Amino acid sequence: MSRWVRFLVVAVVCAVMLFPLYCMLVVAFTPRDALFDSGAQLWPDAFTTENFTRLFDRFPVGTWFLNSVMVAGITTALSVTVNLLAGYALAKLRFLGRDAVFVLIISTMMIPAQAIMFPQFRTVIDLGLFGTFWAVILPSAATAFGIFLARQFLLAIPDELIEAATMDGAGQVRIFLRIVLPLCKPLIAVLVLLAFMAQWNDFLWPLIALKDPALYTLPVSLRFLQGQYDADYGGLMAAALITCLPLVLLFVLLQRYFVQGLARTGIK
Repeated sequence: MSRWVRFLVVAVVCAVMLFPLYCMLVVAFTPRDALFDSGAQLWPDAFTTENFTRLFDRFPVGTWFLNSVMVAGITTALSVTVNLLAGYALAKLRFLGRDAVFVLIISTMMIPAQAIMFPQFRTVIDLGLFGTFWAVILPSAATAFGIFLARQFLLAIPDELIEAATMDGAGQVRIFLRIVLPLCKPLIAVLVLLAFMAQWNDFLWPLIALKDPALYTLPVSLRFLQGQYDADYGGLMAAALITCLPLVLLFVLLQRYFVQGLARTGIK
């Protein structure tokens, strides 16, 4: 395949994937009346920011945004910490039943999320966490896929490095913090991006676990923009654009480490 053919294929694929984002951007900046008067246009006659102004005037979007940032940020910090520690234990420590524990963790990936939703809901109620942010955060504080990625990445770190540190008198905590952790920047970038994206986009569980609209996250709050008989499409697309921006920014910042991390775990 020649260079120009490959370039054309990549350009077409990129155009297809970016077209929905472009449509969202156009609708978000199109006047509300023009959406229905002039029909769908790839390049509208006029642009406006009234959809954003109306959105912020009618709804506490700033509060919902901060709720999403706090929930996704705390969840990501907990998830990365737990996944790294579990991956290190399963990759470098020797204890009875290590492989069985790993197989058990991996097998939980086969269970649909909907199948554990009711037991999870009962657990949250029994712990007195229903209606709080912790009801959303704690169930996502560790993931089987994150532990799998961490273990696969840490297996590539030579055992001789850890054995040499042990002979010098370093304990496991010091070895993990001073030797292993500095080598895990690509892995941490992957775990941060996956955990933040999963929690930021989560809709169903926050909708079930939270009952106060003031605590809602952005994906949950988007349903307020949809009425029973109509919808504010301009405001809806403006809110969707605000929801997408943190993910795009995070991916741009971590893109280099993200690609390295996936490559070194053997997943391409």
